Amino acid sequence: MVDIETVRHLALSFPETEELPHFHLTSFRVRKKIFATVDEKIKRVMVKLNVTEQSVFCSFDKTVIYPVPGGWGQKGATYIELTKVKKNMLKDALMVAWCLTAPPKLAGKYSRK
Repeated sequence: MVDIETVRHLALSFPETEELPHFHLTSFRVRKKIFATVDEKIKRVMVKLNVTEQSVFCSFDKTVIYPVPGGWGQKGATYIELTKVKKNMLKDALMVAWCLTAPPKLAGKYSRK
């Protein structure tokens, strides 16, 4: 299980990330573009992936990481259950979402190590 403070710490560890409200959720953005949201009440994160990355992460365990139902999910929006996910898996998903959302020049400076 990963708590909300750990999600916040991980998301804010990426360059130029800021935390802002998004309706009833908390969002994490790079240069004003959302790469992840957190629903604190139901302990779930949504990350914006592409469909290829989504299929890789979802192949792990569909009770932990799975596509958002409907059209958003078909475009890569992916839910992560905080009560079930391991910290390293969440960190990897956040990193990929950040890299896919950040401008290419900025993302290229970030090492995926």
